[in-house]
Amino acid sequence: MRRLVVLIIFVGLVSIAQAEPWDFSVDVSLMSTQSAYSDNWAGSETGSLIWTFNTNAIAQKAISPVVYNKNTLKLSYGQTHNQDGMTEKWQSPSKSTDLIDFESVFTFTLGGWADPFASARLESQFFSGGDNLVESTMFNPLKFSETAGVAKTLLKEDNKDWSIRLGAGFRQFNVRTVPINGDKTSDTSVDGGLEFVSDYRSPMFDNAVTFSSKLNVYQALYYSKADDLEGLPNEEYWKAVDINWENIFTANITKYLMVNLYLQLLYDKEVDLGGRLKQTLSLGLTYNF
Repeated sequence: MRRLVVLIIFVGLVSIAQAEPWDFSVDVSLMSTQSAYSDNWAGSETGSLIWTFNTNAIAQKAISPVVYNKNTLKLSYGQTHNQDGMTEKWQSPSKSTDLIDFESVFTFTLGGWADPFASARLESQFFSGGDNLVESTMFNPLKFSETAGVAKTLLKEDNKDWSIRLGAGFRQFNVRTVPINGDKTSDTSVDGGLEFVSDYRSPMFDNAVTFSSKLNVYQALYYSKADDLEGLPNEEYWKAVDINWENIFTANITKYLMVNLYLQLLYDKEVDLGGRLKQTLSLGLTYNF
């Protein structure tokens, strides 16, 4: 598993270190919501503070006349601080957002209707766990994906970009558990299957709003722990299609002030029998490099 980490990071960082100029795009934002009440406030409301830090970075270029490399890094972390209604003391913060997502895609332009590609992706979070039974651990769980197939650019204009990919690959999952009183455990599983990715980005309303949408559909055909699930109610769950659909609307009010609407639809039958929806609307500071 550590070799996979080194491989994925090495693929992206070595290509970024090339001497030729890169097309860089980095968006950094800090969102915050805060409320406070005086001691004589009539009601049960309590003070709260919610903050989220986001980074979206893209580095891309043509490494050679036939090889194009695009690296995407997403980092998010946020906490919620609440005040106790009885004691008025601030409670320990709880995590509201936590994401590490790095992907490197190599596309080989050979002049055909579609181009071959190879990609590597690492997904994790900064911290996990942390309660009376389990210690908090960094970069846990870890998910690695390696995919190869064909890619097609459907739209490429000044600020519009739409591409799709269809490929086959493998995913590795590693979950570590560190009990307060007990031995550390590590569980690893592997699956393989087909993946479809649609990546779209376009300005809207005379460039006042930027809309980006990424759809990821994965159909597993193999699972390393399928035998362990035989006879259980969930023995067939791993065969269900996994869907991750992210939609982001971003509007810059001023150069450094922005509004962000994030919508994410997840479906993973192994996690929950129904679809899961995440929606955040935030106002905060942003800076573009």
